[in-house]
Amino acid sequence: MTKIINPEDIRSVMPFRLNKKHRPILLFLCLLLLSIPGCKEGKAPEKSAVQENATQIVRRPGCQGCHPSVRLDTNHNFACTDCHGGNTEGATQDQAHVGLIAQPAHPDQMQKGCGDCHGSQVASAAASPHFTLHNEINTVRSAFGAQAPLATLREIPAHETIISPLNLVDDLLRRRCLNCHVYNPGDGYPETTRGTGCAACHLAYESGKMTGHGFSKSPADSQCLHCHYGNFVGADYHGRFEHDFNLEYRTPYRTDNTETRPYGVEFHQLAPDIHQQKGMACIDCHSGAELMGTHGGAAKKEKAVTCLSCHGWRKGLPLPLDNLHVEAEHLVLITRLGGKRLVVPRPVHPAHKQYEKKAHCTVCHSQWTFNDQGTHMLRTEHPEHPAWSRLVVQGSREVEAQLDNLPAEGPSLRDKITGKPTPGIWLKGYELRRWETPLIGVGTDGRLHIFRPILDLHLSVVDRDKKIVFDNLRVEPPHRRYLPYTPHTVGKAGAFYAERLKPNLPIEKQQ
Repeated sequence: MTKIINPEDIRSVMPFRLNKKHRPILLFLCLLLLSIPGCKEGKAPEKSAVQENATQIVRRPGCQGCHPSVRLDTNHNFACTDCHGGNTEGATQDQAHVGLIAQPAHPDQMQKGCGDCHGSQVASAAASPHFTLHNEINTVRSAFGAQAPLATLREIPAHETIISPLNLVDDLLRRRCLNCHVYNPGDGYPETTRGTGCAACHLAYESGKMTGHGFSKSPADSQCLHCHYGNFVGADYHGRFEHDFNLEYRTPYRTDNTETRPYGVEFHQLAPDIHQQKGMACIDCHSGAELMGTHGGAAKKEKAVTCLSCHGWRKGLPLPLDNLHVEAEHLVLITRLGGKRLVVPRPVHPAHKQYEKKAHCTVCHSQWTFNDQGTHMLRTEHPEHPAWSRLVVQGSREVEAQLDNLPAEGPSLRDKITGKPTPGIWLKGYELRRWETPLIGVGTDGRLHIFRPILDLHLSVVDRDKKIVFDNLRVEPPHRRYLPYTPHTVGKAGAFYAERLKPNLPIEKQQ
């Protein structure tokens, strides 16, 4: 039975005096409340479906209903489906992901994903050394018997059976060495994970995750180091020299089980390059035109900048980089990321004029160099030998996971181009890792250069029956194992620069 509330009863509990003119309004409100279902005596209000799920977040329509944190940069602020495909009207994940392109910047997809707007850049990138890696792969393959160069890493043959040294090198490249290329998203450590294709450089990653969906025209050094880590040019620019794999070398020792290997192996912090200390990023010297292989059209190849391009510049010569300009006859560089103004110093010491044509600048100015001698690689399906227990750190997350917990079906490695796993694992160890004494020799141009033992590789194979197939294959003669390179550890030459020059110059050039 409906109970009628008397306004006088309400008045008795009101904290203020109820004016007579308010009574009709109050009576009307009370009658209105009584007409609502659930407000009658003895019945609780019924909860609607919306009220029942009030704590649940209502999904927005479209892609951002499930991906609310994705924010695009101003140049790419268009529908997600324009690049990724899929069905924006899908009510479930399966429906929404019909036709989805997860990695539209991947080399296999970038023509469609990026090429409509960036056609010339995509075409240039596809043929650039960063995409093909033809310099690296042909250097190694030719040392082990290859007769013809390959245009791109995709042409490296895949072999079901290893019957020759070159077969072995191909397997080494495809399954162990090619973690750092744009077809592969990285090796799984916090700072070696990245995007693929165009996104490898232009999409920011940190601690193993993409930090945003904004594409950067000017990548920071952290992007470069996702590939140029370990004892490779790039890490040295920041003063990093990777520790040895042996347990006793991997200091500092830790007792809290926390991982201090963002790049796979701990590193010594040595002196960074002077350009890095002054605030210059990688892209301040290595322009996009150089890295992508062209400048001003496909027919014109960009010439890589050298030390003397800037420090040997004179009035009347073309500017070697577009972030340089002239002020009062001095060359001035404006850093691309921070806008810092740096005056480019000229070489004024008499030794420059004396040795400029006899030695590369880094012979005197390198503070330290990469000198990893005796790199031993073993392909095996039986990594349980006790000798490897001290080398459980391998600079490869994929390898380490299997050394820690050997799969019942035996170890395997993914093909870093196709992603397909095949039996057998590649293990690595070094005879000697040093940085303090540069190796100096004469290059093909007749000048002194810093060398490193890039091809000092020792390759062995143990098959599934534990039979040794190849034992200690290496490049002969030994001097072919050393190649010139440009260490990015530049600093002041110091007082003993002549000790690097005179003992190594040919006798007729020492005068």
